Amino acid sequence: MAWHRVLRQRRRTARGRGPTGLCPWVRPHRHKAAARLGLPADGPLRRYETWAQASGLPWAQAVLRRCQALLEPDRERADELFRAAVRLHAGGGRPWESARTALVYGERLRRERSKKAARVHLRAALETFQRLDARPWAERARSELRAAGDTSLSLADTDALSALSPQELQIVRLAAAGRTNREIGTQLFLSPKTVGYHLYRAFPKLNVTSRAQLAGLDPT
Repeated sequence: MAWHRVLRQRRRTARGRGPTGLCPWVRPHRHKAAARLGLPADGPLRRYETWAQASGLPWAQAVLRRCQALLEPDRERADELFRAAVRLHAGGGRPWESARTALVYGERLRRERSKKAARVHLRAALETFQRLDARPWAERARSELRAAGDTSLSLADTDALSALSPQELQIVRLAAAGRTNREIGTQLFLSPKTVGYHLYRAFPKLNVTSRAQLAGLDPT
């Protein structure tokens, strides 16, 4: 009967849950949220540590190091934990978690003004998120990359071009090439005001805030 299959599924799921009733891989997300809000995060971390150590999975150990690094107040010790997490992720498994580790490590390095090192990890995170089609995470990594001074990002890489209308795309390409609103309007038979309106709508879609940022991208 169908209820037998349901019962077996519930038993299998229960074996993967800890004392709180949460799946083990959910706890790191609770831990990170607590750490960001300044709330106690030791409890979720201890419970996840117990599961990760028992699992013997490299990716689980990597996530554990990431969580420990987020709570570690000492800069050098946190850096050691992040580097250990990156090495463990290299063993394979859970690419999304690997990308998340690279992202938060890159964010921390950027805040500490180690921008060159930050770009290495942020670029790795962006490439993985794009491959997994995790667009909100890719946008976050892309924003961090720009803040870290990466000028090599192209609009074609970002998948943002698909969000533009055909007219917005034409205008963005001309603006990125250095054309003024008046020059673009003359070429496309539009008023400079209309060109400005289309650029105003396109900027959020491309995650840029100024014409200067747009000029640093390659939309071809």
